[in-house]
Amino acid sequence: MKKIIIGTRGSILALAQAEKIKELLQKKFDFFLKNDTKKIESIFKENVKELEIEIKVIVTKGDKNMQDFEKIKSNTQKDLFVKEIEKEMLEKKIDLAVHSLKDMPQKTPEGLINISFPAREDSRDVLISKTGKSLKNLPKGVVIGTGSARRKKEILNLRCDLSVKGIRGNIHTRLKKLETEDYDAIVLAAAGLKRVGLENKITQYFSDDEIMPSPGQAILCVECRNDDEIIKNFLLEINDCDTKLICVAEREFSKIFDGGCHTPIGCCAKILDDKITVKGMYYNGNQRISCEISGKKEDAKKLAQELAQKIKKQI
Repeated sequence: MKKIIIGTRGSILALAQAEKIKELLQKKFDFFLKNDTKKIESIFKENVKELEIEIKVIVTKGDKNMQDFEKIKSNTQKDLFVKEIEKEMLEKKIDLAVHSLKDMPQKTPEGLINISFPAREDSRDVLISKTGKSLKNLPKGVVIGTGSARRKKEILNLRCDLSVKGIRGNIHTRLKKLETEDYDAIVLAAAGLKRVGLENKITQYFSDDEIMPSPGQAILCVECRNDDEIIKNFLLEINDCDTKLICVAEREFSKIFDGGCHTPIGCCAKILDDKITVKGMYYNGNQRISCEISGKKEDAKKLAQELAQKIKKQI
């Protein structure tokens, strides 16, 4: 029997994401066991007949400081939610880790590799309002909750007569705050709500032109040790090639603008056949600058660089 340990944060969303990867790996193994045992031997270097996948919860610095809004807000590090997990991986206490790509630093620690990117979930942002009214139908002056500089800028660009107030916490915490505090609506990522079975809470989906998603939003990143050929080969079986190219484009755009949670940028790439279209957005003060570019999907990184330069020329 082969045992694999997945490391993850302990939030409901993080656990749901880890369970998704566990399910994908188990289904892939079961398929090979039934239809192609030689594939199992080529991956695991032995004739494995049974697979056990365990999920291990790891508390990160970001989780410890979640109650301290100002501490999180003032910290520009993008490893707040991954560093402790990566440490356990390097110490061989876990075999792989599941992350939200948008939480990942640009630089991967030595000895680790971001190896697999399963098919992207819905990348849009959504509105959840107490009254069920869409953004355009909300009364003047109501309070919208978001912890994102990007979302704040986009909301006020759509409705400058509204008030935007910071909000922190996981999905369930934010939904509770919507009920009990002075928020009239909140903006969240569609993917997270769908992954935890709360899609029915959504009032309105925003198009990319209304609220541009964060680079990497709705994409899961599976990381492992670079010298673990068995795990690497197995994880490649659940990789989606188009999603990986989308990651390349969006992460490159973010890198150029030094994008983090507190930088008002957005980027969304989409692939149709062999063509990729990359949209980018940046706020220069209250001025919204947006452009898009299309080309061969193999040129994802180059196109993202060209897009960023087009926007920079307008700043």
